[in-house]
Amino acid sequence: MAKNRLSKEKWQKWEERKRLILSYDFHLTDTSKEREERVDHARRDYAYFVETYFPHLCTDPETKQITKCGKFQLSAAGWLKTHPHTRAVFEWARGHAKSTHISLMIPIWLMIQERRTIHVMVLVSKSEDSADRLLSDLQCELEFNALLKSDFNIKIDEGSWSTGEFKTADGMYFMALGRGQSPRGIKNRGQRPDYIVIDDIDDDEMVRNQARVSQAFDWCLSALLGAMDMGRGRFVLVGNRIGKDSILSRFAQRPETHHTVVNAIDASGQPSWTEKYSREEIVKLRTYMGERRFQKEYMNNPVNEGAVFLHKHIRYGKMLPLKEYRSLVCYTDPSFKASTQNDYKATMLLGKTKEGVYHLLKAYADQTSVSTMVAWHYEIDNYIDGRVPVLYYMESNFIQDLMLDEFQKVGEAMGHQIPIRGDARKKPDKFARIEAMQPLFERGLIIFNEKEKDSPGMMQLVEQLLMFEKGSKVHDDAPDALEGAVYLLNRRSMASSGTYRVGKRPSRKY
Repeated sequence: MAKNRLSKEKWQKWEERKRLILSYDFHLTDTSKEREERVDHARRDYAYFVETYFPHLCTDPETKQITKCGKFQLSAAGWLKTHPHTRAVFEWARGHAKSTHISLMIPIWLMIQERRTIHVMVLVSKSEDSADRLLSDLQCELEFNALLKSDFNIKIDEGSWSTGEFKTADGMYFMALGRGQSPRGIKNRGQRPDYIVIDDIDDDEMVRNQARVSQAFDWCLSALLGAMDMGRGRFVLVGNRIGKDSILSRFAQRPETHHTVVNAIDASGQPSWTEKYSREEIVKLRTYMGERRFQKEYMNNPVNEGAVFLHKHIRYGKMLPLKEYRSLVCYTDPSFKASTQNDYKATMLLGKTKEGVYHLLKAYADQTSVSTMVAWHYEIDNYIDGRVPVLYYMESNFIQDLMLDEFQKVGEAMGHQIPIRGDARKKPDKFARIEAMQPLFERGLIIFNEKEKDSPGMMQLVEQLLMFEKGSKVHDDAPDALEGAVYLLNRRSMASSGTYRVGKRPSRKY
């Protein structure tokens, strides 16, 4: 007999889940015809199945309204139903119900089909405790969900999640395993596992150790996959990408793997799960937790902090009176695409001291509209207040009708125009340009305004600098705008210093 793995904490969570299920009235007074129609509908329609049998899992606690399934959840259910022999990776952001669907509701949906295609399910997670938690949620639904039990005649026959395994009266077998535990010899009535789900197997500590990742990955492909009948069945991994080298990333790269990626924000800048999240609340969370953390947890894009720019080289200090700067440049990278709000717009006000130190007086960076970006320039104009001249530049590729129209419109409202001009240089590779600033940071030649340290734009610039690395998918519009300002200040310094000389080379004869 299996060892009891019950702890006080596990017991409390089990009781909480039980109370949640029992708090819903499932209206068991329907006629036999109504029941038959409901059962038939549930077997065909996953969204209906979820809303009918699991309202306690998809009801918004504030609005008391059912949260509809996202398209990606419906797609996953459809794929797993129609592909009884598959290798699949569902790479979903946190908060997108990956465990609820892949490890709970979808296997139950497969279980209640008229022609069952799932008989032995193994739940695998990073630890025994994590796997037991997933198994307990499953058993709790099968044991206390009155409508589910009544409609599909489900009864727990033997075992318990507290021992890591249980069976139903009609022959379904469930088992929980922690990472690295032996799955050898798993059978039920001669049936080997035909639904293995690996749920959040990676952890922050392990993904920092390549040898441990390799060992766990080998276990998955040998001992775990080998527990199936020559690979027959559904072998599924679900999680979010928390490390560049992880078990999930390695499975995603394997050939013949069905791989879907769901980020909190899609390519068009909108929530992937629009039925649950608004763009505004995601943007608010993104701002609060910082770009690097958001990329890891919600965009499946773990970024190594300080790959090029180190945190210790980000320096803050006092700015000079405006008249003491040799030159001031306001540079904008609008990163403009008419079809999306997903790109950052960035504007930097940079001054250069007589000693050759760059002072960043103002920084703006946000996923915002063109009109807001134009308004930044007038904020800078008010800050300068006519005391010193400022050169306003923007990438010439973006000086187009839409931009100019917006500047014209806002300028008419403000009573004067911003004299913005295009940066017409033929730019080299973006990574090389931005990377070239690294020695300036290291030598302490770029100083950020200490009074602007907590401004959204300055914080976003710092985040993007620390995330900057070759081949990264993260935004780099703020560092790009800073580089543009540095370049133009250098050009002005060379032009005004008279460093270029023409004439005969002096004699070296002594």
